[in-house]
Amino acid sequence: MDAVAAETIKPSTPLLSAATSTSSLSSTSSEADDSPATSHRFELLDVKCQLSCVTVSGSHSYRPLAVLSGHIGSVSCLALCGEFILSASQGKDIIVWQQPDLRLFTKFGQGDGSVKALVTVGNKVFTAHQDSRIRVWKVSRSSENVFRLVDTLPTTKDYLGKFMKQSNYVQTRRHHKKLWIEHADSISCLAAENGLIYSGSWDKTLKVWRLSDLKCLESIKAHDDAINGLVASKGIVYSASADGKIKAWGKEGKSSHSLKGILEGHKDVSLNSVVVSEDGKWVYGGGSDGFVMGWEGSGNFASWKVVNETKAHQMAVLCMSLMGEILCSGSADKSIGIWKREAYGKLSKFGVISGHEGPVKCLQASSSNVGGGFLLYSGSLDKSIRVWWVSKHSVNRDDGASPRENTLMNSIVLCNEAPVPFFSVCSASKIGLVVASCL
Repeated sequence: MDAVAAETIKPSTPLLSAATSTSSLSSTSSEADDSPATSHRFELLDVKCQLSCVTVSGSHSYRPLAVLSGHIGSVSCLALCGEFILSASQGKDIIVWQQPDLRLFTKFGQGDGSVKALVTVGNKVFTAHQDSRIRVWKVSRSSENVFRLVDTLPTTKDYLGKFMKQSNYVQTRRHHKKLWIEHADSISCLAAENGLIYSGSWDKTLKVWRLSDLKCLESIKAHDDAINGLVASKGIVYSASADGKIKAWGKEGKSSHSLKGILEGHKDVSLNSVVVSEDGKWVYGGGSDGFVMGWEGSGNFASWKVVNETKAHQMAVLCMSLMGEILCSGSADKSIGIWKREAYGKLSKFGVISGHEGPVKCLQASSSNVGGGFLLYSGSLDKSIRVWWVSKHSVNRDDGASPRENTLMNSIVLCNEAPVPFFSVCSASKIGLVVASCL
């Protein structure tokens, strides 16, 4: 088990109780995108800031509320943790940004291998790494080392209970065996629900871990190729794979997980990410051919059907985030597509966000609704994180938007020229106040 102590900056403010909330993870693609190993120490760079969105020719041209620079490698995943934004990179560093001003609060996890995925549950943060391990960090308000490494999965106890029996070993490749509780390749994605942690790997397996004691309960040979994305909802976990399939897994009572259904994508096309609606009725997958596919169904997966095939990007869809009826897709073409779910699950184009100088690797939407919109965080291979405000209303001026909504969007534009401090516009809860001050 690792005994790496977290290297942190002493926080300037105490952790708030909101740090115990749960957030979702961001998916990663199966493409090899690891940055070369770096030996120089992390250096904090200045946070670069810009404001809001500008109206151009009757539609929105998005500009970031903030551009956060500081990672030494490509940004691979994002997660919300109370009032914090956590970002991890191929450069092995995890940075904690504090809202509302999005200043660097602390950093941890350096030297533990390239970070592929993040998920937070209560006061714990789980990080998945290229070295095939999951690390568990505890958020402590009483400790100077706020994010403290407390365990590594599989745990030492799990190892000791299994390594003596030959029946606990599985062949991972020719002349090479591992315990079934170990991943044999990079862990690409994580999901959490109902006291369980799910991990998907390029070794094609899906593993199930119990949150209470961190024990590995199951290892499922889930796919014929690398698993790239996971999402859990209403007792079902969906795994997206380079084999072109999304598989749904569920369990009844105390039984093991079993295959509930298979959603087929395009032939010979990798599915890099998967999202599911809150009611579990709609599932969307992002493919390496630039398409976003959608399925509609219910608990009986035999009745699920394809309801959407949208050519969303010119290059691969690497990540997605779903906020109500708005789906955001990040692509290797460096853009973010904004789509609205219409009747019968079809997607209609809502807008395009450009600005990143590299492929968009991860997206995280905030549940804080502001002025008919929400905040969207994007991480890219250009090593930056950008923060956007996305309207939930049509970008067309003749869509019947109310005068209040039009005033809001126009007022945000005016804030580009207003002498308003940066910290006043980065918080979702304060954007409305800034708008008022600009009128």
